[in-house]
Amino acid sequence: MMGVAMVARPLLVHRNKGKLGQMTAPDENAIREAFRTQAAFCLASGSPLTGEVCAALAERMDHKTRTGAAILDWQGNPMADALMMRITGGLNALARSGADPVLSALYHARSGDFRGQVSRVLAEWDDWLLPWLDGPPQTNEVARAGALWPGIMAVAARFGPNVELLELGASAGLNLNLDRFGYVLGGAAAGDPDSGVQLKPDWHGKPPVFAPVAVASRAGVDQNPLDVSKPEVVERLMAFVWPDQDARVARISAAIALAQANPPPITRADAADWLEDRLARPQPQGVTRIVYHSIVLQYVAPESRARIGSAMERAGAAATEERPLAWLSYEFASVTPTAELRLTLWPDGATRLLGHVHPHGAVVDWAG
Repeated sequence: MMGVAMVARPLLVHRNKGKLGQMTAPDENAIREAFRTQAAFCLASGSPLTGEVCAALAERMDHKTRTGAAILDWQGNPMADALMMRITGGLNALARSGADPVLSALYHARSGDFRGQVSRVLAEWDDWLLPWLDGPPQTNEVARAGALWPGIMAVAARFGPNVELLELGASAGLNLNLDRFGYVLGGAAAGDPDSGVQLKPDWHGKPPVFAPVAVASRAGVDQNPLDVSKPEVVERLMAFVWPDQDARVARISAAIALAQANPPPITRADAADWLEDRLARPQPQGVTRIVYHSIVLQYVAPESRARIGSAMERAGAAATEERPLAWLSYEFASVTPTAELRLTLWPDGATRLLGHVHPHGAVVDWAG
């Protein structure tokens, strides 16, 4: 295991500034209830360990520690800001590091006195845990490709196989390699059957349209891109994966290995600035430009979201059958357990709902 000093910490924004959700007055009861809601979601999603940690935090947090006070005095939207996942990521990182043997043993056993240990760990590791609140999790959830890839195949079925991939909020860029994954979608296979990353979401509805896809180029943007050639960065990625979900842990490990062998190009920049620049660049004839993102927009400031939408509309107005544009969005429409997968195609500008998807990609309810 990595030593504790090697575990990467988020350095994106100060915890008292730059909140991602709408600013609200601190409401301790609402914060605790958000942790209870997250606990129930984790349990329903097959992670009782993370659910127990969230429930323990809801009960045992107080203002005696800087970390507890920062959480209970949070002035943003705890759900939109993924506040719960920030601190559970820090606790998982600490457990993975082995620096606190009792916590590590508790995580390894996946059961025990979470409430008592959470109180102790918050007190003893207060200064170490506090920086984990500074930025949102960068889960780079690979299973989301199980919904993104059929969306991309739908684009290829309409305009042809050649595509340019542009991902917003790419993090470590694991899902920029989604053409190198293998898939079973609605009972039919797609992608690379020999890939170390094999995705088989729980599929509901008719199978998707299957079409060949050839990636002509790929690029991504993130305000804090993660370089998986660095061990401490790999540990940060792993920290945000719920540790008792063995399939997820194995899947992201395989995707990291794939990204280390095929490093995706990621630019450190504001998403709106980057997208405006990329959309202004010449587009080869016969290549569809696809902009996609998954569970990202909630972390983007409203003015930047508006600029992204305007940039897509402008580029869409200039799109042609020879140089088409697609926008594949995998985002929450509201505070619901599932995300919407929407696809807009230009030059006609039509948008359709492809389906509803579990935020980790585990379940796809396909509308097609």
